[in-house]
Formats: sequence, structure tokens, C-alpha cells
Amino acid sequence: MTIAIYPGAFDPITNGHLDITTRAAKLFEKVVIGVYDAPAKDILFTTEERVDLVKQSIAHLPNVEVESFTGLAVDFARKAGAQTIVRGLRIGADFEREFEMALMNKKLAPDCELVCLITNPKYQYLSSSLLKEVASLNANVDELVPKTVAAALKKKVHNKP
Repeated sequence: MTIAIYPGAFDPITNGHLDITTRAAKLFEKVVIGVYDAPAKDILFTTEERVDLVKQSIAHLPNVEVESFTGLAVDFARKAGAQTIVRGLRIGADFEREFEMALMNKKLAPDCELVCLITNPKYQYLSSSLLKEVASLNANVDELVPKTVAAALKKKVHNKP
């Protein structure tokens, strides 16, 4: 069975993440989304909330699972039985960062491959960080995230139902 992981903070998951997930689900027999438990950036949603939002968002994809993880992505890949790490590339800066991580991961786990999927142009500008910023300034983000995420985001940033 070909298994891939798609690691990230997913704070929150966006339609761009879902696009990458859906495309990866067509390439691999099983995709495990790894929600990183302790990212080195400001997090709006708890790990449990992020896992739940991702699970709700990918419920229509039968070969995709969600787990939280800590530590190295290559260790999570080994634990999941994955041979591949999937990442999305939006802009040139993403390539540079992913290239550095890929080289380190190859050193740490030579048997683990990286597959980068180019982001759909309609999501090229979209990041969770930018999404949170504009949502906090009352922008409508309903077309950028799944409905459950939009509702959770509104509630979290504005304490509104």
C-alpha cells in the first residue's frame, strides 16, 4: 500500500490545503494528514480543535485520515508506514523552505521521498496566517475555507456563534 503523510499546522485548514489533500488522495492509496502539535508560531486553534476541523473537512475522502503528531515529520512518516511526504508549493519562498526541509529529511530518512504539488492558482495567495489576519479584521473568508472552519474561525476571532 502506498501511504503518504501531509504534515502541517493547519491553523486552520484552508481550501488550498483541501485542494492538495484531494489531489494527494488520488495519487496514494492512503494519506495521513499530520496536524503538528507544537508549531513554532502563534496558534489560534488548539491541537484538538485543528484535528477536529480537518476531520470534518476531509470526511468525503475515504482514504484520508487525520492524526496529531509531535517531533520530526520523518518520524511521523515512519510511524504511519509512509514512504512519502506531501507538501504544497504556492510561491518561490515556499520552494526555498521546502527544498531546505527536503534535504534535511533526506539526510534523516533516506528512504522517505518528498512530493510537492503546485497549488491551484486560485489559492496561490492563501495561507492560514493571512486568513486569520483578515478574518480578525471582519473580512468574509467563507469562500476560502470549508463551512465548518468559517464558523469556527468567526467564533474564535470574534466570540460570535
